[in-house]
Amino acid sequence: MSNQQDVVIVGAGFTGLTAGLDLARAGRKVLIIEKDNAPGGLAGTFEFKNGVTIEKFYHHWFNNDAFVPELARELGIEDQIVTLPSRTGMYFNGKLWRLSTPMDLLKFSPLSLIDRIRLGLLVFKVRQIKDWRTIEHLSIREWLEPLCGKNVFRIVWQPLIESKFSVFADAVNAVWFWKKLVLRGSTRDKQGGEQLAYFKGGFGRLAQAMADEIVRRGGEIRYNTDVSGVHTENGRVVALNTPEGPVAAKEFLLTPSFAVIANMFDGAADQKWLASLRRVNYLGNMCLVLQMDRSLSDTYWLNVNDPGFPFVGVIEHTNFDAPENYDGKHIVFISRYLATQDPVWAYGDKEYLDFAIEHLQRMFPEFSESWVQEFRVWRAEYAQPVTERDYSKYVPGQATPFNNATISTMAQIYPEDRGTNYAIREGRNVAKAINSRLQ
Repeated sequence: MSNQQDVVIVGAGFTGLTAGLDLARAGRKVLIIEKDNAPGGLAGTFEFKNGVTIEKFYHHWFNNDAFVPELARELGIEDQIVTLPSRTGMYFNGKLWRLSTPMDLLKFSPLSLIDRIRLGLLVFKVRQIKDWRTIEHLSIREWLEPLCGKNVFRIVWQPLIESKFSVFADAVNAVWFWKKLVLRGSTRDKQGGEQLAYFKGGFGRLAQAMADEIVRRGGEIRYNTDVSGVHTENGRVVALNTPEGPVAAKEFLLTPSFAVIANMFDGAADQKWLASLRRVNYLGNMCLVLQMDRSLSDTYWLNVNDPGFPFVGVIEHTNFDAPENYDGKHIVFISRYLATQDPVWAYGDKEYLDFAIEHLQRMFPEFSESWVQEFRVWRAEYAQPVTERDYSKYVPGQATPFNNATISTMAQIYPEDRGTNYAIREGRNVAKAINSRLQ
């Protein structure tokens, strides 16, 4: 422990990387500890056998996200950000429906004309809410159903909410949905279409550029390294336990999920505080990534609203960023949120592929497994924090019982939902606070 750091950061996701970068720029001695083999967290990338690189879990930015382009500009790689139109749709009642523009909405015949108008007006009604605290005590259904009508809720929103939040569908508060609608409504162009942004070659390239800059400025990143516990003394964290031995620092920043942080501090912190960390529930995500020789459809983001389909969406990435950028291949993400106690979570990779193919063939009758040239299955145990009713009253803050340890996780971005843009924002804010204490 003689080589004491100024700051040790746990996690090389975008919060940890941003904080590490700003602190290294401020001249601080920074060490980032990451259990994965590369930076980026949930936005990290992998490589198929043919050299095609893509995210493990689908990602994009909205065109009104400010912190991402600002960071890319600082790194001199702003030209790698591309803004592209999004083609979204819905699979319902055995049919694909385009829902990218207001005109598409008017053609959505599963809803009556009155209900289509109600759905179209929903964004305007949502924008009238200025203080999210006024709806935090309500579930999504309790708030949304009176606004859009029971039929619109049943056909359009209920299947998506149940797919997204699984066993917690009736517990999630209305703020989560309100924020989504407000953000999506503000990303439209003059024709009503949605514009999204992406980083050429995947988010992992941006994360790697940040990691390289940290190292260039004297910082260190240790991959494939887990934290098993902590040493504390007189109300301060002295060091973290790692397989290579204890790591000491003046300040500590913790960016994993609350449950992981609670396990790190088990036996070293007050049980009441540990219980508050464990009070926040999470859902896991299983993401099947297919590399195929042809396309499933012409839609980028296909919400699945048909009963009996176990996926929240089929995201054909190469209908957003062209196949030419992926060796001419077609990349598809198939996403399922679930509790880790769900039997599907224990499926082997091939078992999960077979499970998905059975449903894909119902959705796309011409689809054949022979189209799939390679696949990967990625699992994230703490993919989605569950923001239940009155979440702001029980979510832990950044302070810990130790005056030199700070928490900054995606579960604290509330009322925003998790996202790279907000992770960068939070990383910058917490870096300022830590640097101020060090001064």
